[in-house]
Amino acid sequence: MDIILLERIEKLGTIGDVVTVKDGYARNFLLPQKKALRANDANKKVFEANRERLEKENAERRGEAEKVGSKVDGAEVVLIRAASNTGQLYGSVNVRDMIAGLTEQGHDVNKKQVIMGSPIKTIGMHDVTVALHPEVHVIVKANVARSDDEAELQSQGVDVLAQLFEDEQKEIEEAADANRIDPTLEPGEIPAELLEDGAAPAEEAAEEDAAEEEAASE
Repeated sequence: MDIILLERIEKLGTIGDVVTVKDGYARNFLLPQKKALRANDANKKVFEANRERLEKENAERRGEAEKVGSKVDGAEVVLIRAASNTGQLYGSVNVRDMIAGLTEQGHDVNKKQVIMGSPIKTIGMHDVTVALHPEVHVIVKANVARSDDEAELQSQGVDVLAQLFEDEQKEIEEAADANRIDPTLEPGEIPAELLEDGAAPAEEAAEEDAAEEEAASE
């Protein structure tokens, strides 16, 4: 379907552009949301007659959004959540959580403006986009941590998730040392220090069987 854009649509175009989109996208989203008109002769004339007004109104809305954006841009929302030792959340952080955090800081945003793609499921610092206007997008931070101390470390630039991984690897290596097992061995491989004269248990058993057979035949 050919349509006339009434506002900037990412990856499509800006006000006044005539573009072709899938019928379902136009009927279910662009037309009902009044973001576009069908590109027929009548609508083209209506648009051209109102172009100046539409562009002026869009500029005013963009200006207001830029003012709000200058305040919300870079905001950090701290979200304390329970998580495993590998940093996986027992649950997730979603759009509703981000709106609540931003609202608490005095920022006026709604669920249509917060773009996450998918819920956050690990601790760490995550970028979240806030679309205040089709031409004004800002980035806020979701600081997801297991405690206030972890959140503070992440605010300072510490990668807590990487630190957790390093700590886990260290524990594995320490446990391996305590059990006299070389962590670099392949599964099933026997440490050399547990073997006598370098012979494997299977080789020793074969030598013993051969000795017994020789003694029996004498």
